Amino acid sequence: MMTPSDFFNKCKMNITKRAWVSFFSAFVVGLLVHLPAFLSDIPNHDGLASMYFDQDMITSGRWFLTVACGISSYFTVPWVIGLLSLLYLGISAALLTNVLEIKDMWLAGLISGLLVVFPSLCSTAAYVFTMDGYMMGVLFSILSVYLTKKYKRGFIAGGIFLALSMAIYQAYLPMAVLLCLYEVITILCDRKTGKDLKKILAYPVMGVFGIVIYYAVLRLLLLIRGLSLNTYQGIDNMSSGAGEGSLFSTIALMYRNFFAFTLKGRVLANNTFSWVSLAVLLAGAVYAFLKVLKGASLGKKVIFCVSALGILIILPVIFEMILIVSPGVEFHLLMRYHWILIPILLLALYDRYAESDTLGLIFRWSSFIAAFVLIFNYFVTDNIAYSNLQKRYEKTYAYCVRLLDRIEQTKGYYSGIPVAMIGVVSDEEFPKTDITEDVTSSMIGISGDVLLYTPANYEAFMKNYLGATINFMEVEEVTPIYYTEEYTEMDSFPGPDSTKVVDGVLYVKTENKIKD
Repeated sequence: MMTPSDFFNKCKMNITKRAWVSFFSAFVVGLLVHLPAFLSDIPNHDGLASMYFDQDMITSGRWFLTVACGISSYFTVPWVIGLLSLLYLGISAALLTNVLEIKDMWLAGLISGLLVVFPSLCSTAAYVFTMDGYMMGVLFSILSVYLTKKYKRGFIAGGIFLALSMAIYQAYLPMAVLLCLYEVITILCDRKTGKDLKKILAYPVMGVFGIVIYYAVLRLLLLIRGLSLNTYQGIDNMSSGAGEGSLFSTIALMYRNFFAFTLKGRVLANNTFSWVSLAVLLAGAVYAFLKVLKGASLGKKVIFCVSALGILIILPVIFEMILIVSPGVEFHLLMRYHWILIPILLLALYDRYAESDTLGLIFRWSSFIAAFVLIFNYFVTDNIAYSNLQKRYEKTYAYCVRLLDRIEQTKGYYSGIPVAMIGVVSDEEFPKTDITEDVTSSMIGISGDVLLYTPANYEAFMKNYLGATINFMEVEEVTPIYYTEEYTEMDSFPGPDSTKVVDGVLYVKTENKIKD
């Protein structure tokens, strides 16, 4: 039996230089970029009610999320969650560069850097209470492809980890599918035959096996607990394919969503620098593809070109395949994390097939610079977003202090009095002050001025950050009051008549409903 020292020394010897470079690049860059989120308590609107959350999300299909998040406890402790998240991402980076067979160590570092700076990850960090679980989902998604590639029967273990990844967050399924597609492409481009056909088949077998396991366990757990899938994000239609629409309409929607987000989403590219960088990476990948064609026979050239065209046609469907898992889903930026594979796979294709001729060296340098520019651009974008998230918290804090004081000073107020209010903050009395919208408009959970959208948001914020417990009425109870003459004629806060007691209920008007 080995001692702990012998065990770790053996592990150290078996870990490649590329893996070390990838891990530490992801961990260090991720720490530098996301430190503001990990060292601050800056919740978004969902975070207000998730100071302690057991992540029991089985009715959303996420039956393993409670296990994944339980490692850091169910309390929102950003520093612990952040370190665990970066640990998972560091391992993910090491596995990813291994799967992609990256030869250049600098390129391995850049790919790892891209993995941890993409704005989708910043948006995930805004929901920090669940971030470590989600990053474990990313790890398992990449691990499923790694195991399938490296081991003869790795598709079995790969399918299990793919199922666990989906059981954490179904949105990471496309990441595994894209990596599998890349592996199939490289096998074909390397012009291998015979036993490699079995390796190609291993990837779809792994995918089907994983999805079957995920869905079977989900149904079993729902049956045991006597629950059913909820309607949030269309997850209850998981097994119905296109949901209420036809398959054709779903596919058409996939294409529209893909091009709308890729070209106009202001996330993958949000300025001239990022557009030029992506164009350079694309040019490098095209150059590498032409090198592959150069050494192929006429018949294989035709096969490669037809295959390339087919892949380009099917890519939008793969990127948007969450619409098949959850028909009718409303996309959040959290679900767009696999878009970072666009620049990563372009870099990988170049590294694999480019030659060291003069043009190849030019593209190598230009690709290196383009990847660095993208990383820096995403770094700046993430920190603009974190800056706005901090300001949202401070504006919310100042607003709630003033509102709480007004509530407590209202004639007839007493501790425990029922309080009727609508959660929207008046956009006339409090005009917009967010100056980051051009950058953060697509970053759900980060954009906007304040954190308050519902009475529950007010209640959670005042309780957790101001130490005050207010007896806010449920929305169903407030709705009839909302249309009364007494409420309609009130001023909107901070107007002088924005709070008053009517029939034992304290009315608080924070939005702009005026009399018809």
